Amino acid sequence: MYQYDEIDQQLVNERVAQFRDQTRRFLAGELSEDQFRPLRLQNGLYVQRHAPMLRVAIPYGLLSARQLRKLAHIARTYDRGYGHFSTRQNIQFNWPALETVPDILAELATVQMHAIQTSGNCIRNITVDHFAGLAPDELVNPLAWAELLRQWSTFHPEFAFLPRKFKIAISGATQDRAALLLHDIGLQAVKAPDGAIGFQVFVGGGMGRTPIIGQEIEPFVEARDLLNYLEAILRVYNLFGRRDNKYKARIKILVRELGLNEFRSRVEEEFERMQATHPALPDAEIARIESRFIRPAHKTLFNLDLAGLEAAPGFAGWSKRNVHAHRQSGYAAVSISLKRNGVPPGDVTDAEMEAIADIAERYSFGLLRVTHEQNLVLPDVEQNQLPALYAELKALRLAEPNIGLITNMIACPGGDFCSLANAVSLPIAQDLFERFDRLDYQHEIGELDLNISGCINSCGHHHVGHIGILGVDKAGECWYQITIGGNQGSPASVGKIIGPSFKQEEVAGVVEQLVKTYLKLRESEAERFVDVVRRTGITPFKEAVYADSH
Repeated sequence: MYQYDEIDQQLVNERVAQFRDQTRRFLAGELSEDQFRPLRLQNGLYVQRHAPMLRVAIPYGLLSARQLRKLAHIARTYDRGYGHFSTRQNIQFNWPALETVPDILAELATVQMHAIQTSGNCIRNITVDHFAGLAPDELVNPLAWAELLRQWSTFHPEFAFLPRKFKIAISGATQDRAALLLHDIGLQAVKAPDGAIGFQVFVGGGMGRTPIIGQEIEPFVEARDLLNYLEAILRVYNLFGRRDNKYKARIKILVRELGLNEFRSRVEEEFERMQATHPALPDAEIARIESRFIRPAHKTLFNLDLAGLEAAPGFAGWSKRNVHAHRQSGYAAVSISLKRNGVPPGDVTDAEMEAIADIAERYSFGLLRVTHEQNLVLPDVEQNQLPALYAELKALRLAEPNIGLITNMIACPGGDFCSLANAVSLPIAQDLFERFDRLDYQHEIGELDLNISGCINSCGHHHVGHIGILGVDKAGECWYQITIGGNQGSPASVGKIIGPSFKQEEVAGVVEQLVKTYLKLRESEAERFVDVVRRTGITPFKEAVYADSH
């Protein structure tokens, strides 16, 4: 867990004071809405369908029990008693009163948190693999590099008003769990044969109105040159990116229009200029950041056979889906599923936050992670404590054993809250949970990513769901377009539309028909839904769905 130094704290405190004065002036009529809009966006404040929405930064998804308790306090005191964890590893509060937002930011600052650059046309929260520093398949721990990028990008004077929002993800593992190719920049940390750390750089990925898979622009950038190389990319984007049309303003459009080779040429030209004038990153700087991370004091333990542990009924299924391998012998990482029947995906009440904070202190050194799939992770749990942990989570309805299964769905808040949404998302998620709320059925289906977005902005990542659901408006009614074959990890792919959209009440039945078709077509239990779609194409699924429903 990164600990602020004096400069970090001073920057956040000064921003709180600045925004308090800006809010006062707006409420007094001294600033117009047009003048106030960029100021509030720079502090994570949106105006949504019913009330302001405040998006709080959780840098690269790392969270302490103390911070979670503060979030619970904010939910209880300033909101309606809950928060919503997002696909950017942040948390959102949907009901704060505008005049209280400066007070919320001041409270956040007391636990080294803020809402800076969680919105607006700037570099957003850097995201990482939620098992960073834990996973056995990891070659490089990317956390210090993620913090370096956070410090570099925060208040960067050149990049505060980019053509459009900008998102960066970083991973150091062999398996892509950070959706690298769906970001404006994706960074894969790698080691050269001589042990030197560097980064494979991908550019031009993204979802939204024009979903595009990112492309490799550079196979190996030395670690010492990373900031200069990224700055070169952003300078080219800032100079040549579209500002006349927000739908064509993302870097993915610039890369597509120029072509990767021409874009790369311009970046390399800028990079050479920067190398001549900007010093490379000194080893002492990354060492300084590394020194600010407090790491758990692991015991010397041996790995256990989890099947041999005495535990309550249901433990075996939960440990199979929600308990993950750890590079430290005798420990495990544990997913807390926030996908439960009757609860919007990613939502947690203030009481649940308090209880999870207590559990994190008892079982995981007071540390947590937020995943881009809207779940939480306890990163460092002793294997011999897993049965007791399971019992506590089960009592709180937080032990749903569905990680990787169809009910572990991603869903944006949709039309129930968001002013941009064309359709509701949360009722669709509930219909699907009820339709598939049998664990034996979920396990028979196997691994399946189901993602739901209420509009084309794809906050629910529907483009990369094995099954994706997109809300569209037809004459004031909610209809839904279905895609299949998307995938967020390697190999990343964008789903294909199967045909005309469906009414809200039809969606759950259509998804079940897709699942039944998959079960008929698969050649073994190891062949996932997305694998079958790649092998057969969408035609057999399309024929089955439309023969059944139209």
